[in-house]
Amino acid sequence: MKSMKTFLLLSFAVFALSCKGPQKATGANAQNSGAATAAQDATATTERNAGAKMDSFGNAQRIKGMMQFLASDGLKGRDSGSKGLEAAASYASGIFRESGVSPFFETYNDTLDNFEGTTYNVVGVLPGNDPELAGEYVVIGAHYDHIGQIAAKNGDSIANGANDNASGSITVLELARYFGAAKTNKRSMIFALFSAEEKGLLGSRHLARKLKERDLDLYVMLNFEMVGVPMADKDHLLYLTGHELSNMASVANELAGEKVVGFLPKAKEFNLFKRSDNYPFHEVFGVPSQTFCSFDFTNYDHYHQVGDEAALMDYGHMATVVNKLLPAVEGIVNDQQRTISYR
Repeated sequence: MKSMKTFLLLSFAVFALSCKGPQKATGANAQNSGAATAAQDATATTERNAGAKMDSFGNAQRIKGMMQFLASDGLKGRDSGSKGLEAAASYASGIFRESGVSPFFETYNDTLDNFEGTTYNVVGVLPGNDPELAGEYVVIGAHYDHIGQIAAKNGDSIANGANDNASGSITVLELARYFGAAKTNKRSMIFALFSAEEKGLLGSRHLARKLKERDLDLYVMLNFEMVGVPMADKDHLLYLTGHELSNMASVANELAGEKVVGFLPKAKEFNLFKRSDNYPFHEVFGVPSQTFCSFDFTNYDHYHQVGDEAALMDYGHMATVVNKLLPAVEGIVNDQQRTISYR
C-alpha cells in the first residue's frame, strides 16, 4: 500500500479540488475508594511518562488539519458504503500504521456482515506490556460515518459531519497516536472506528459480536461522540452517557486530577446511553461501556444538517479533550483492580 506521506498528499489534493471555500455496584464510599486506588495505580506510570507531556500532546492545528480532511466536501458526507467513507477509512488506517498500531484482524478494514452493500470498520490493536494484564482489553471507539448528501440548503447538499462524528473519530486517532508512541499500556487496547452507526449502530454491533465470539476479555469500552464544541456554563468538559449506571465518571475524574466528566440531565432524559456505539458492547459483554460527549442540545444547531462544517469546530476545545483525557485513559488501561464497574 502507499506510504502515509503519499496518501496524505493525495488526500489533501482531493480536498483542495473539492473544497467549497470557507466552511460554514457499589455504594458511594466504595466507589470513591476504588477511584482513589485506580489513581494510585496510575501514579507511577504517569510519572515515568512525564516526558510525553500529556497536557500538551493534543495540538489544535494538527487536529484542525485532520478535521479539514474528514469533514471536507470531497468525502461527500461519509455515508456508509460510499467512496468518501472509504477514503476516510484509508486515512484512519494510515494514521494507525504510522502510530505503530497494528491491524486487529488480517487488515485494518473489517467488512460488516450486517450491512447491505460493502462497508467496514477500521480496527487496530496495541498489545499490552504487562504479562498479567495484556490478555485483557479496553476498546476505544467512535463512529466515522455520517449521512452523506441530503436535501440542499442554499445550494449545499453535503452533510459534512464535522461534529458528528469526525470529532469523536479524531479523538480516537489522537489517543491511538499517543499510546502508539508512549507504549505505556498494561492492558491491550483496541482502537475502533465504526461504520453504519447512522444506520442503527451496525458497525459496533458487528464488532462487539465478533469479539465476543473470540472470547475476548473486555474490561471497559470508551466511546467518543460529538466532542467538537464546548458546553456552556458547565463545571466539567464532557458528560458521560449512563452516568448513573457506573462509577466510570468518578474514576476518570480521580485519574485526571480534576472534574473532567460530569452528568447531563438531558442525556438521561433522552436515554443517550442506548443511542451510540457503546450500547452494543454493553449488551454483548455486560461491562461498563459508555460515551463521552460535549453536545448538550444548546451549543450546536447543525445536527444532521449541511451546516455541520469544519469551520464551526473549536479546535482548542478538541485538543483540551484529548489532553485532559490522556491521564484518565492511561489510568483506566493500567488499573490493576478493574475498579470501574456497574452499580
